[in-house]
Amino acid sequence: MRDVDAMGVIEDLHRAREAYERREWVAAYRALSDLNDAELKADDFLALATTAYLLGRRNDCVLALQRAYQTSLEAGDRHTAVRAAYLMTVALWQAGELAVGGGWHARAVRLLDEIDGDAAERGYLCDLDMMAHILNGEFGEAFPLAPRTADYGRRYDEPDLLALGLHAEGRLMLYSGSVAAGLKRMDEALAGVMAGAVTPVTAGRVYCSTIEACQEVSDFGRAGEWTHALTTWCETQPGLVAFTGQCATHRGQLLRLHGEYAEAVAELDRAIDRYRAVGGDPALGLAHYERGETHRLRGEYDDAEAAYTQATEHGHSGQPGRALLWLACGRPDSAAAAVRRLLAELHDPVHRSQVLPATVEVLSATGDTDAASRLCEELREIGKAFGCTGLRAAGHYALAAVELAEGAPEPALQAAREAVDAWSQLSAPYEVARSRRVVGRALRLLGDEESAVADLTAARRVFAALGAGPAEQETAALLGQVEAPGGLSPREVQVLRLVAAGKTNPEIAAELVLSEKTVSRHLSNIFTKLDVGSRTAAAAFAYEHRLL
Repeated sequence: MRDVDAMGVIEDLHRAREAYERREWVAAYRALSDLNDAELKADDFLALATTAYLLGRRNDCVLALQRAYQTSLEAGDRHTAVRAAYLMTVALWQAGELAVGGGWHARAVRLLDEIDGDAAERGYLCDLDMMAHILNGEFGEAFPLAPRTADYGRRYDEPDLLALGLHAEGRLMLYSGSVAAGLKRMDEALAGVMAGAVTPVTAGRVYCSTIEACQEVSDFGRAGEWTHALTTWCETQPGLVAFTGQCATHRGQLLRLHGEYAEAVAELDRAIDRYRAVGGDPALGLAHYERGETHRLRGEYDDAEAAYTQATEHGHSGQPGRALLWLACGRPDSAAAAVRRLLAELHDPVHRSQVLPATVEVLSATGDTDAASRLCEELREIGKAFGCTGLRAAGHYALAAVELAEGAPEPALQAAREAVDAWSQLSAPYEVARSRRVVGRALRLLGDEESAVADLTAARRVFAALGAGPAEQETAALLGQVEAPGGLSPREVQVLRLVAAGKTNPEIAAELVLSEKTVSRHLSNIFTKLDVGSRTAAAAFAYEHRLL
């Protein structure tokens, strides 16, 4: 009977191991969980920990890693014990448990000191040291550890170490300003991942971190390619929970860029549900923030504010989207204070590039065109250095907005047309329409009213199709198709636009085919309705309310 029982255990263990090798995570988890701890070796506990992690069972993952560590020590296998401690540290740090993870890090270091000579495990400790520096914002100290980690991967034929080292080196290169080279290095790391030799936990880490980096530098094309690859990777592993939240978040970001707002919100909701299923995740704040951005563009301001609040509760600043929301809701001083404070806290070009477009928009709208102009130039320089289409497009649009605010329609027109072309390459309909609206405003200031109406009408049509209510209403106002601010009539709006463009009364009369007396009467009515006493003040009103 004992022999029969022993044979049954051996067969069960064999089936569990086979399921694991086939990446049938649910079957492997159940089979390994059903076996007694005494029947499992350290490698089996590591496999159980991996399946538990991938299925979103973090507590089970931690327990299995503890057993792997203890079993290895009891067997005198310090190498495997170090690997178990390494995986425990990574799992705890990812969950935000930095102090507990630091304890396991120290334990791994102590164990490694007891191993004579060099070993692959020193590469894993090198990776941990690098992660610790990154968590502390010490990018300079982390940088030399990345190629060292990759070198351990090459020397000891450890695909995980090679992928982790190459990826970290590439991402750290971004923050040092070598964006193009850094992105290529990360592509190289993912090429190794796609070859299939990298373990699933490391593969997921590298996929998600690469896409996050692409979003940081506005390389939306590359982000789209790797998001598609990650989606395919997730779909080939039934039951997978880990990394699916991040994958859904990245899909939501891209759907918003492409103007598919309802689909973006649904995808972000799925991401939030996935994060909750694994007990939360530091990236949960990003999912809420992206949801807020989508609601803001649709004019659902209460929902946007609620989403930004959720984002801050999960560690995300909620900015700069919240500042743009405040601007839209008539709180320009709050918006300006927020973007100035935010930008003062950021020093590297990658993170500054993420907030500069919104900062220029807010400061231009609130009249601080000098600061907006300086920051616009910084944004454009970063865009040139990074070479990413999304960032260059943002720079073109920012320049157009600043030039328009300063009353320079010709350079505004050129920059806005460049923005249209760049955003079109990325299939970003909202941004294209927004840029065409600036084209229309610039053409109007240059006196080409017919062309201006054509561009403004095209922009309004896109905004309406997208469900971008605020942008559609603002464009309708420019077309005189809704009640203008200040109670101005459509004809008075026409006169005011020409006044703001610097036209004299005789010039306005000639363009609108009116008598000079009629123009004077319209101008008197405008001054009365707006409670202003000069053409300059009336023009300022036109700029402030975007009637140009």
